[in-house]
Amino acid sequence: MDYVISLIIPLALGAQVTLKLFFITLVLAVPLGLLLALARISPYRLLSQLVNGYIWLMRGTPLMLQMLFIYFALPLIPVVGIKLPDFPAAVVAFALNYAAYFAEIFRSGIQSIDRGQYEGSKVLGLNYVQTMRRIILPQMIRRILPPMSNETITLVKDTSLIYVLSLNDLLRAARGIVQRDFTTTPFIVAAAFYLLMTLILTWGFQYLEKHYAKYDE
Repeated sequence: MDYVISLIIPLALGAQVTLKLFFITLVLAVPLGLLLALARISPYRLLSQLVNGYIWLMRGTPLMLQMLFIYFALPLIPVVGIKLPDFPAAVVAFALNYAAYFAEIFRSGIQSIDRGQYEGSKVLGLNYVQTMRRIILPQMIRRILPPMSNETITLVKDTSLIYVLSLNDLLRAARGIVQRDFTTTPFIVAAAFYLLMTLILTWGFQYLEKHYAKYDE
């Protein structure tokens, strides 16, 4: 038991990196995903096609490959080459990747709203922005919560991919202790950390589903 307790502090330090990447990714990817979704369904064909191509690219290639490209290959591009430190490179890769997934979730949610809702808003004299903010988005949020919950929980687990950039996240911290002490106990404790984080997220989304249930048709 004493050994398990001794693992909590070093693994908690690794969990801080994991949670930092998680929250920054959400803050950046959610609004970007919504903008991409609106552009995806816009009447401007060229814009819609460009966004569709972006989503296809980001969803069709591995997140790890995107992260390695941004960190190692981006600096080699002539003229526009940018060298990012390890953590910012991970943030950019995660935000761009998850924005594409969130965009498709938002798009499907918006398009699931009955067209009569739009017509009703016109009768009330609401413009496009007011219609989206007051009528469409509240209903959309209720419908997209289950897939958003799944994607957000996946994000927690995907943060472990940053080990390829030698960032000392939760999993890398656990692996270092395993290699030092020749025991798998740190992996078990790390799993408990991940389970706790996903449990809190699950409770949070369950609360949101109850809160937005009033928008059910």
